[in-house]
Amino acid sequence: MFKLRGHHLFCLIGFRGMGYSEEFAENMKRIHTELRKNPKTLIEIIDGVDQICEKYPDCKDYHCLDKNIFERDKKVLEKLGLSVGQVITWEEVESRIRKYVTPEDIDVLCYTCSWRSYGLCKGGIQRILNGAGLWKVK
Repeated sequence: MFKLRGHHLFCLIGFRGMGYSEEFAENMKRIHTELRKNPKTLIEIIDGVDQICEKYPDCKDYHCLDKNIFERDKKVLEKLGLSVGQVITWEEVESRIRKYVTPEDIDVLCYTCSWRSYGLCKGGIQRILNGAGLWKVK
């Protein structure tokens, strides 16, 4: 089981192998690969620092506890009809994305995200909507 905060559900969908550091990217790749290979993997929705945040590099401005990040978590969870404390499968996350999310939602829900301009999350959402699942990351 992975413990993840709200907005990281979208980050995982857009993940293509890049990150804030090599250690951060490798950790994200490990989680991403497990979810892609085993969509029945359980996820506990948590509030605050999760298994992705814990590898955020010390040399960067630590933003995981910023108010706007918590706000982004809240908006993503509301959009997906999820709440902190729920335990669901990754398969259910993808199902909820197909029901409730469009690629354009990224511009609204994640407007303060520095990664948004790359278009990876929009592409990942479209991929889920097309039934293709997570990208394979090398």
